[in-house]
Amino acid sequence: MVEFKKYKIGDRRFGLINWVGAFSLYKKEVFRFLIVSGQTLIGPIITSVLFLIVISLAIGDSKKEVMGVAFIIFLAPGLIAMQVIQQSFAHSSSSLIMSKMMGTIQDIIGSPLSSAEVTASIILASVTRGFLISIISSLIFYFFLDLKINSFLIFIIYLFLGCFILGSLGFIAGLIANKFDEMATITNFLIVPLSFLSGTFYSIKRLPDFLQTISYYNPFFHMIDGLRYSYINQMDGSLKFGLIYLSFLAITFWTIAYYLFKKGYNIKS
Repeated sequence: MVEFKKYKIGDRRFGLINWVGAFSLYKKEVFRFLIVSGQTLIGPIITSVLFLIVISLAIGDSKKEVMGVAFIIFLAPGLIAMQVIQQSFAHSSSSLIMSKMMGTIQDIIGSPLSSAEVTASIILASVTRGFLISIISSLIFYFFLDLKINSFLIFIIYLFLGCFILGSLGFIAGLIANKFDEMATITNFLIVPLSFLSGTFYSIKRLPDFLQTISYYNPFFHMIDGLRYSYINQMDGSLKFGLIYLSFLAITFWTIAYYLFKKGYNIKS
């Protein structure tokens, strides 16, 4: 008699990591924002350019310098970082909230993917969106301002950490929120204010000592400060502290996202 090997329900037959499944979910997420690139990529870039133009017109021919460079050169990396922060959060949060509202979250839950693979795929898609926005914005600003990246290693590291943290936060927010109104509240009262008030338009050394201390422990500040350093080789904070702090937060927020998804928080009845 021919014996057939029986598989038990729930057995994984992909090894430690289901590379094909994880990459398929990652591609699906990337194509999701590429299909509407006018909204997800071009829109944020145009917003940065408009900010730059309006502020340039407002300061006129002023020779004011910040950190040893012209204010407009100081401002440009902050605008790039601000859009990267907001859009990385927007991708993962919208992915989760839309899946929950449309009922397609059950397809992800029932897929042969672990919680680690699901969270990593969606968050890395957020990272990809952030990288595309930053690279395209940098190229545009280069022709307008002769703004160039001086340290590609610092640029990549800080950009990855910033996108990963915001992608993880967006994933968590997407699990917590049940509708777009709730998500808009999180975005408008937390993400946008923190990205604006973290050194995007100014050096924190202009703030009183008390506010400088608060800003120093604001992760958004280190994301912006580190990315700015890769362009102008000047920063308000500490490169070493920023890297350690952001790395710790990246691991912490991903762990929270993984734990909540694994427990089925707000997605399983």
